[in-house]
Amino acid sequence: MATFDLNGKTVAVYCASSNGVAAIYFEAARLLGTLLGQSQARLVYGGTQVGLMGAVAEAALSAGGEVIGVVPARINEMGIAHPGLTELILTDGMRERKAIMEEKADAFVVLPGGYGTWEELFEVLTLKQLGYHNKPIVLLNTNDYYTSLLTMFQLATDQHFMKPGNMTLFQAVGTPPEALEYIANYRPVEVETKWVPVVNTNGEIPGTE
Repeated sequence: MATFDLNGKTVAVYCASSNGVAAIYFEAARLLGTLLGQSQARLVYGGTQVGLMGAVAEAALSAGGEVIGVVPARINEMGIAHPGLTELILTDGMRERKAIMEEKADAFVVLPGGYGTWEELFEVLTLKQLGYHNKPIVLLNTNDYYTSLLTMFQLATDQHFMKPGNMTLFQAVGTPPEALEYIANYRPVEVETKWVPVVNTNGEIPGTE
């Protein structure tokens, strides 16, 4: 199995907590976790032992990797936190959880998931768009799960809700090895500014006279 030179990077993984999804998604999550562990990368994730979250964490641990879980105290009280993590960080709520994961991460990999996963994806995309970070973001499109979302992104670009450069803020891939290869070879991208100058009726930009 291929390994990747991740230089001790910490990779945040966002993914589903559901146990009811198809086996193909669990297989991809386990492969990603195994590759992270073998590449001596740290995994930071949502800290539970359920769904794809538990699968990626367990695989990373089994491959000898370090795994940091970040769990809101309210969720920890449900008894679903993974008991064997390298480190478990308890937070007051979801916002603090996301902030800690974003701060610790050198890269982000987004697996299939629901509302929570999508929220995390859009937050790191928006922060990159606004220049708060320039870290690699990878969308793992297992089983074409995100193909409709990618179509929506292109529609938003075509209809000028986003600039074309926004499509370079992330990389969509089909397999876990492709995700880690992108991270290993990543070079910061030049982020096109979101803001369009306001032009007055004389064709001038206010404040530049």
